[in-house]
Amino acid sequence: MRDFRRQLADALGCDVTRLATLGGGDVADAYRAELADGRSVFAKTKRDAPPGFFTTEAAGLAWLREADAVPIPEVLAVSDSPPLLALEWIEPGRPEADTEVRLGRALAALHATGAPCFGREDRRTTGSRGLPNEPCDTWASFYANNRLLPLARLATDADALATSAVRDLEAVADRLHDLGGPPEPPARLHGDLWGGNRVIGAGGVSWLIDPAAHGGHREFDLAMMRLFGGFGEECFAVYDEFTPLAEGWEARVPLHQLAPLVVHAIKFGGGYAGAVRQALDALH
Repeated sequence: MRDFRRQLADALGCDVTRLATLGGGDVADAYRAELADGRSVFAKTKRDAPPGFFTTEAAGLAWLREADAVPIPEVLAVSDSPPLLALEWIEPGRPEADTEVRLGRALAALHATGAPCFGREDRRTTGSRGLPNEPCDTWASFYANNRLLPLARLATDADALATSAVRDLEAVADRLHDLGGPPEPPARLHGDLWGGNRVIGAGGVSWLIDPAAHGGHREFDLAMMRLFGGFGEECFAVYDEFTPLAEGWEARVPLHQLAPLVVHAIKFGGGYAGAVRQALDALH
């Protein structure tokens, strides 16, 4: 911790007077840092971080922040060598009566800001599995070639799914033009929008953190929000009111949940393989 404290001070250009460990992270070591100038910042590091790990996250945060639609913490310092990321501190708050409504409206605005392509123009990969984000003209091409097919290979290598499930996953990748609903332009996605990546701050304001940002189908973020819960129905209702979802979106929820479910099956095993099987069966 002593080395990180010094590295963080150098990156911020300010002495760190106190560094307190924060819990809850399974990917990086997180801290609340108190600075000599009176500020508090959120900081994290990761032992043996892969190349581009924190600069990719910082670029995603900045891209989402550019939309000026939903609160995103400001990047204060970032480095891949030494590996660190420092963000403005979000003081925790409590939900208010309109917290979910405000998030639904803000998320609709974020998605509507759009993206130049499906994927990322900088081609930086996503997450601990290093999933590709090669630019694509269509969602079907993106989801097949940057998500489902690479995940099928990773699941095979890790022996995380039954052979029949891998085969069916590859078959879904071939049917995306039929399964994906009406074509939509690329939306500006958070990309990993589960409840743990929303922080409710002062005034009941929802802040989004830890993105896997890319241009994608807006139903993907919404399906991810439904996968583990943590978001109120008012959020989804207001979203649909401001930017209505295409007919049949409910039937496509398992399709968009396939990618995160396979990732979890690879990383954690347990019941996630069965959840992948259920999602595949729902698409027949």
